[in-house]
Amino acid sequence: MKLFQFDYKNEISLRGKLYRIRQYCAENGASKILFHIFTDSPDKELISNICAILEDEMPDAEYAGCSTNGNITSGDFSPSGVSITCMVFTCPSIQIETLQYKLTEAVAIEVTDALKREIKARPWVKAVELVATIRGLSMSAFCDNLHDLDPSIQVFGGGAFSGKLDAVQACVFSKKGECMQKGVVFVLYGGDDFYISTQFVSGWKPLGKEMKVTRATGNIVYELDGRPTYDAYYRYLKIKNDDNFFFHTIEFPFYYIRNGVNILRDPVSCNEDGSIEMTSDVQEGATGRLAYGDPMTILDSVAETRTEVARFSPEAILIFSCAGRRMFWGDDRIGRETQPFESLAPTFGFFTSSEFLRTNGYVNQHNVTLVIAAIREGAPKENTAAAEKLDHTERISMIHRLATFINMATQELEEANQKLQEVAITDALTGLYNRGEIQRRIEELGEGEGEKEAFSLIMIDLDDFKKVNDTYGHKIGDEVLTGLADFLQVSLHSEDVRYLAGRWGGEEFMIVLPGMHTGDAAVIAEKLRNGFAEIEFKGAGRQTMSLGVTEYIPGEDPDELCIRVDDALYAAKRVGKNRVVAK
Repeated sequence: MKLFQFDYKNEISLRGKLYRIRQYCAENGASKILFHIFTDSPDKELISNICAILEDEMPDAEYAGCSTNGNITSGDFSPSGVSITCMVFTCPSIQIETLQYKLTEAVAIEVTDALKREIKARPWVKAVELVATIRGLSMSAFCDNLHDLDPSIQVFGGGAFSGKLDAVQACVFSKKGECMQKGVVFVLYGGDDFYISTQFVSGWKPLGKEMKVTRATGNIVYELDGRPTYDAYYRYLKIKNDDNFFFHTIEFPFYYIRNGVNILRDPVSCNEDGSIEMTSDVQEGATGRLAYGDPMTILDSVAETRTEVARFSPEAILIFSCAGRRMFWGDDRIGRETQPFESLAPTFGFFTSSEFLRTNGYVNQHNVTLVIAAIREGAPKENTAAAEKLDHTERISMIHRLATFINMATQELEEANQKLQEVAITDALTGLYNRGEIQRRIEELGEGEGEKEAFSLIMIDLDDFKKVNDTYGHKIGDEVLTGLADFLQVSLHSEDVRYLAGRWGGEEFMIVLPGMHTGDAAVIAEKLRNGFAEIEFKGAGRQTMSLGVTEYIPGEDPDELCIRVDDALYAAKRVGKNRVVAK
């Protein structure tokens, strides 16, 4: 098997890539060819043009694809809008075929019945990949109706999405059908020389007391233990029902067992009656607990799964990773949990709205999960990467320590809940406040009637931080981030204990200075800039940062304040970096 991975740039470039693939196929005797096309925009015209070029240049090839929340190429997040992967099989026995159907809740049983008939007519089928548009759909009946497939047949896949989390539209497409906003595509794999191994990775661990779902309909969970579901999130985590609800709860999905498998459901929003909309269905009567996400625990799970996959000796690895995991890690670090598989075989995939995997005969719909399909043709080959030891040294985060404490000392739950509240507002890597909490503090300072105390913001961005990651690796990059965080904590505390620092995202940080006007804030910013530039990082040397400063204008919207300090920061970047600009 041979994989070709590339980003779509334009028609000329695509035709050139396809010409080289055709040459390889002619020289190596390709038996089957399958393209995966993943795009972060459901742009029907663009998709149709790409498919038309494929049909023109390689009419015998199969293809399938969907819109995504981002693409995975060579084992890491791809900034490209469209990623294309070509799988070239050379064993004559390999069989691949695509199917496509309209999908709504009303026809879910009809569609899965049709799939089962098609599989029965093709005794060579060993695995089924699916990509589907699932927004607003209950997929329970769809999944349950596939239970009576031959037990040996693997089923795996993901839900189509869009580059924007709040976008409504998504689409699927294939050689067997046009771009559809309500549809499902199946890829059938098989043949004597086709082999597949599927796994899933969660890494989230259950936390605290078990609760029963006493009232639920589809993906709306109304009650846990007879009380509004929101009560559990507020009682144990002190998470407020506000605009930041989704960001605060993403580390704490609901964890329960279905069909003998650990399932996660992330809260999406909270309704006025205290019911919570989850990412997918939760069955009434299920018992579960809140779960926590911790980088170290997740990477431990990745390492264990990588060992299992290595034993299979794959030639290609297809990954379906939840968009929630991308949000949890951030684009600069999401590769930490996908790149380990690239060392085993070329790895590609996309970020999903949901993940699907058949385990113990049951097709389960997952969320906040990494589904992995490892593929090869023919007998296993020696894999020297299997013995490699992964280095994922991390700080043991507060949330990991806290979860251990809770599970071993539930009688002190009240004290533990207070600490959990701190975890819910803390960035796991740096120990600073997370973005949601800093936003809340800014809004709190600006809200209410009457005269308010002045306050200023300082926004920080590390200069050329991407070069640090690219040159020295993410581990060194993380040490620079945590070093800056520690420096800010010490420096600000020495000025005034009221001053707050938080991680805004990636290499950006935000400082809140109550009681301070712009001029004095700019002086503080200059001290921070000079002090940070003197730090010598082992492996990365000295680094610099740019800073923007602004002051709250009474009566203005907090978003306007944040936009202005962001503008000041990027003015500093534009005029040469390593400087302070006040607006």
